[in-house]
Amino acid sequence: MRIGYACLTVGVLETNFKSCMVKNANEKKLLEIIEYNLKSLNNIIDYNIENNIKLFRISSDLIPFGSSPVNNIPWWEVFFSQISSIGSKIREADMRVSMHPGQYTVLNSPNEDVVLRAIEDLNYHNRILDSLGMDRESKIILHIGGVYNNKDKAIKNFVSNFQLLAQGVKERLVIENDHKSYNIGEVLEIGRTLKIPVVFDNLHNQVLPYDISKDDQYWIKECKKTWEKEDGPQKIHYSQQDKGKRTGAHSNTIEIEQFMNFIETIDDKIDIMLEVKDKNLSAVKCINSTSKSKRIKTLELEWSKYKYNILEHSHLNYNKIRGLLKNKSEYPVIEFYKLIQETLNIEETIGNTVNAVLHVWGYFKLISTEDEKKKFMKLLENYEEGKRSKDSLKKFLWKLALKYEESYLLNSYYFHL
Repeated sequence: MRIGYACLTVGVLETNFKSCMVKNANEKKLLEIIEYNLKSLNNIIDYNIENNIKLFRISSDLIPFGSSPVNNIPWWEVFFSQISSIGSKIREADMRVSMHPGQYTVLNSPNEDVVLRAIEDLNYHNRILDSLGMDRESKIILHIGGVYNNKDKAIKNFVSNFQLLAQGVKERLVIENDHKSYNIGEVLEIGRTLKIPVVFDNLHNQVLPYDISKDDQYWIKECKKTWEKEDGPQKIHYSQQDKGKRTGAHSNTIEIEQFMNFIETIDDKIDIMLEVKDKNLSAVKCINSTSKSKRIKTLELEWSKYKYNILEHSHLNYNKIRGLLKNKSEYPVIEFYKLIQETLNIEETIGNTVNAVLHVWGYFKLISTEDEKKKFMKLLENYEEGKRSKDSLKKFLWKLALKYEESYLLNSYYFHL
């Protein structure tokens, strides 16, 4: 079982992606952005390898205006060396990558121009995967599209327009149920007709079910029948409902007990793409929780990243977690992550925030300049009096962490959660 996340990272330096407006999309600007984004992707792949993450969705924003006439740069040739190097890392790590075009890539639209743009966008995604040297197991995930007041006709349009795709795109394309228009039963029927794999999304099925008498395990098994050997292991999407937001909204993090209950009921050879707001943080959590290598050092490393966030929310739970990790012969992974999440859900107080801030300030108080010390004390005073926000304090400390290259803090989640 491979567990992964989509597109972006949380708390990992130099992994963001840049873009620009159409009016600024000249050749020089586009070349600069592409080079920057490829470096970010390379850093993400390095991070994934370091953290044993074997499943990853590459952002569609990697190449700005990649499927638009606005960008006529043969980027696959100009950046051949960089792209090939990234691809080699991915293959050597046995990492499976995929891509997922956005909501405007609609293959079943009644508008011919929209369909043509969708085909070009799919070609662009396929070119990225080809340029990386990926095989047929690296998939492009697509939703069916709109209903356009006639679902039967819209489905026929999808089936018909699929025939217009290049062979390489056909071999990579997989389709997924959504939470608004096409349920898993309908998508399975389309997949069987076109003989292409179907990705099951559990949250979409909760919101827009086909048959409520059938559970997730039933549909996962049905979808598995659409995956051929050449397509690689079956892949599913897993997410949890954000209880405070609209139906279908992804949660901020994966609640680990709920996830563990889910995977106990499915084949352990399935690849699971997490769709969750804290991205890699949940991926690492789920990988650590399912790992056969139960090393306390793994949790100690995680603790080093979370500890000041925990202190910010609850000194009591901070001490509980420290106590939990004292026994070096045990691996209390579920309890550890449950305490982390429970604590992060506790409302911060001024006292706890100041306590955490002062612990972090301890890294700088002996090396900072007099001006920096004065500024920090003034920010702290203003925060305690309600004149400044917590963010102003943390932004200042972040700048100091960068200036003094304090890697322990830079690699923590303190500035990102």
